[in-house]
Order: sequence, then structure tokens, then C-alpha cells
Amino acid sequence: MFDNFYKNKRIFITGSTGFKGSWLSLWLLELGADVKGYSLPAPTNPSLFEKAKLSSHVNTVIADVRDQDRFISEMSEFQPEIVIHLAAQPLVRLSYREPYSTYEINVMGTVNLFEAVRKCDSVKAVLNVTTDKCYENKEWLWGYRENEPLGGYDPYSNSKACSELVTSAYRNSFFNQAEYNQKHHVALASARAGNVIGGGDWAEDRLIPDIINSFQVKKEVLIRSPYAIRPWQHVLESLHGYLLLCKKLYECGCSYAEGWNFGPDDNDAQNVEWIVKRLCALWGNGAAYRIDDSPQLHEANYLKLDISKSKTLLKWKPLTDIEFALKNIVSCYLEFDDIKDYCIHTIKQFERLSEND
Repeated sequence: MFDNFYKNKRIFITGSTGFKGSWLSLWLLELGADVKGYSLPAPTNPSLFEKAKLSSHVNTVIADVRDQDRFISEMSEFQPEIVIHLAAQPLVRLSYREPYSTYEINVMGTVNLFEAVRKCDSVKAVLNVTTDKCYENKEWLWGYRENEPLGGYDPYSNSKACSELVTSAYRNSFFNQAEYNQKHHVALASARAGNVIGGGDWAEDRLIPDIINSFQVKKEVLIRSPYAIRPWQHVLESLHGYLLLCKKLYECGCSYAEGWNFGPDDNDAQNVEWIVKRLCALWGNGAAYRIDDSPQLHEANYLKLDISKSKTLLKWKPLTDIEFALKNIVSCYLEFDDIKDYCIHTIKQFERLSEND
């Protein structure tokens, strides 16, 4: 899919023990990259990172993005060519309980990353992964474009908008396009992805893990926002976008150093109840759900991304649909005994879709 670009490339990934970081690490290892992870311990038990035995294949430093000195030291020692920043406090409801640490991690963690990059001459491409929730949500029926105003109602969403503003400030001040190949050699971009889903996710307070956990113990699924619409996509779709973008940053420099959306086509932006109903049908065995009618914290009700820019300029597009993602998730838990086998099988399946496209 990437013309052998990633073979032997040195890639530094923050948040490498998380769900998305583990999938990314597995894919990069399959592509022949040399991967170093910088992350807190795996956030869940069980975790994809532990079950796929990634600690045996990825040089993983257990450290905090708030520790600037450690950040600088570890990056300087590895001398990466590409840096992908996934580390975050990623949960809306937790951000209401712990707003201070959410801003610390999501904003100052980003600052610390960029300070480490400034002190590491080997880096050529940097990608800061934020979220679709970084936009000022107006509950529009159409998708948000990359030039729409940033905002965020809750501390999580707002902290990610702040991370985007930090990215813009560092790009203008220290990695400016006019000074590329003169004062610096860094191309810096940000990526805003939809709600990524896939097998191997055990994260707290996320829809798919909550559903699967209930199915496995034969309990009714309790859903709190049945009519909330989200841009659902399989995790490999967003990672495909990140890897294409990093390749462009590395090869073409600042021409691609800006913000990018990666989401599904419009017909895959479904509401929560639709997702639960479909998973119940796929799982079978009496799987059922009910709606939690207790008062809920504020979350966006309608959220979609416009992906025209990525389609046109990166030649990226979704290779799968929501049906692929949901069937793949059920297959993970009902058909595979080994999570790593499942992940590699899914990566190969995804790559074949690209070849046949």
C-alpha cells in the first residue's frame, strides 16, 4: 500500500500501548519499520498491546508525555525520522471528572512533544492526531471541513482544539514553510479522525467495548445516547490515512503540513442505536439492549467530517464500510483464539482491498 516506504524507517509513536497505538505498531512492524513506543502502561486489562505481545517486538518506554526531559532524552536517543503523536486522555466523560489532567496531557503533552522534536535533528515528519470533536459543534447536518472554527464544549473536546492551536503555533513559529530546508527540516500536520472501532478494544466508557462486554456475559447492553450520530470507521481506515499523510510529509515536506480529516462516507455516519441493533443481530444468541433514560452529561448529538480534501489531495478514501467494521469486530471475538492472528489477518485483508481498488 505504501510502495515499501516504511521498510527500515525509524518511527516514534506516543500512546503506543493504547488501542489505536497497538494496531499502528502491528501494521508498521508488518511493513518492516523500526518502531519505538513512548507511553504509559497499557490502559486496560486485558489490552491489545499485551495480548499481541507487542512488548517483545516494539522498544517501548513506559513514560509520561508530561515529563519533558524524558521525552527529549528518549527521542534524541532513538533519532526517529517520523513521529506520530497518539498519546491522550481520550474520554469525554472522564474529562468532566478530571479536567486539569485532561488539559495537562492533551495540551502540555503536545507542547512537550514539539519541544522534543525541536531538539532532534533526525525528525522529518510529525503527525499530531487529535479528534473529530475538535471542531466547534453546531449540530449541522453536513460534515465539518478542515478550515471550520475549532471549539469543543467539554474539556476533552476543547483540549483537543487547544492541541490543534498549539500545532498551528509551532508550525508557524518553528517549522514554518518559508524556512523549510533552511532553518529546519520538519513537516508538521494534524489529523482529525472519526470514531474508530475494531476488535481488541477494551477501553472504559466506549460504545463497542461496552457492547461486547455485555454480550460476553449475556447481559443487556445499556446505551445512554441512542440518537447520537457519529462518523464510525474501522481503525485501519484512519491509520491508513495517517500513514499516507506521513509518507507525503516525509517526501514532499511542508506542502502537506496542515490539518486533515479522515472519516467514513456519509452513509456510514449512523446513530448509536443503529450500531447496537446491528451488532445484536450479528452476535445472535439472544443479544439485546435497553436505553438508559437517566440524565446524561452533555455530548455532541450530531457529528460528521467532510473528507473531500483527503480524497482529492492525498488520494485517500475509505476502503470499507460500517458493515465490514461491525462484522470484523464480531469475528474477532467469536472466530479467533489469538488476537494477534486476528489483527494480522485483518491488516492483510485490508491491504488486499487496496490492491483490488
